[in-house]
Amino acid sequence: MSEAQEPAPKQRGPVARVLMGILIFQLGLGGLLVIGDMQGLRLPSFGPNAPSLTEPVRPGDQRRTFRPDRDRPIVQPARDPGELPDRLVLTATGDGTYRLEGGIRAGDAARLIDLIDAADPAPQTLILQSPGGSVGDALALGRHIRAEGINTQMLAGEFCYSACPYLLAAGVTRDIDTDASVGVHQHYFGENTFLPAAFAVEDIQRGQGEVMTYLDEMGIDPLVMQHALSTPPDEIYVLLPNELEKYNFIASE
Repeated sequence: MSEAQEPAPKQRGPVARVLMGILIFQLGLGGLLVIGDMQGLRLPSFGPNAPSLTEPVRPGDQRRTFRPDRDRPIVQPARDPGELPDRLVLTATGDGTYRLEGGIRAGDAARLIDLIDAADPAPQTLILQSPGGSVGDALALGRHIRAEGINTQMLAGEFCYSACPYLLAAGVTRDIDTDASVGVHQHYFGENTFLPAAFAVEDIQRGQGEVMTYLDEMGIDPLVMQHALSTPPDEIYVLLPNELEKYNFIASE
């Protein structure tokens, strides 16, 4: 075959580009983990310390410090939810609308799937508010939400961080108020571990692969992961309304 007849090299799609970025990130992380294992060091947070969530979020200034049990956005919700429970709670508000609030803990997926299936009337919309938690449970519960044809919603002044956006992504339709706060970051894979660094990196690779596959299933642009991967677990990257539209969390008009 002549040079003119040779097929042009394939262009990488967005998923491939994100996977390549994750691979590069994880190779660097693996090196840091090995150094930390050898020297007994605790690795510092990436980048400068971010301001508090009480500070307004502006384009290009979207990373904020984040402690799930303490930090809340500055915008006040239209209703006072009180203290959020440690585990997800499903509460009926009428006409097939339910609130799903609280931390996402191990075992919550199976428990909430049973509650959703038994709910009368059947849930049509879930209003979310959660600081996040177990990624595996969020993905399993999210797949059930989509399979049941349930919509997701966020109200003004309420928040959905860490693993919670995976529940938000599961909605057949997603209604997100412009004053709601949606944020992503790297996920913890255990601060104290006796596993070799190679196994820790393997767990990270597997977990990120599962997350990206899930986002693709839900119709969310996996490139949103670039913000999560560059934001350490003790910070949160707050997605602005135009980014929620860009990554297909909300439909463009």
